[in-house]
Amino acid sequence: MNDIKERFSRIQEVAPDARDLSAIKRIVRAGDTGEGISLGEMDKLRTVQGYSGKISLRVPRTLHRDLVRDAKEEGISLNQFINFKLAK
Repeated sequence: MNDIKERFSRIQEVAPDARDLSAIKRIVRAGDTGEGISLGEMDKLRTVQGYSGKISLRVPRTLHRDLVRDAKEEGISLNQFINFKLAK
């Protein structure tokens, strides 16, 4: 699973543009303090027209707990961990 950290460390970070800054302001106003996607990931999502990049999914509490635990063990966010698992 150390491969996960190495793969995500290769994602290029970019400086936020006006669209990113606007989205960040909306998130801050909404009080969303959870870990989200990186600015680099936001930029990549913008290039995929017609897809929001969001999926709402309900899972059993035990699965949620296990996913959070595994992500913490890897030292990455739950979002990054689930993305890695889905990409396999």
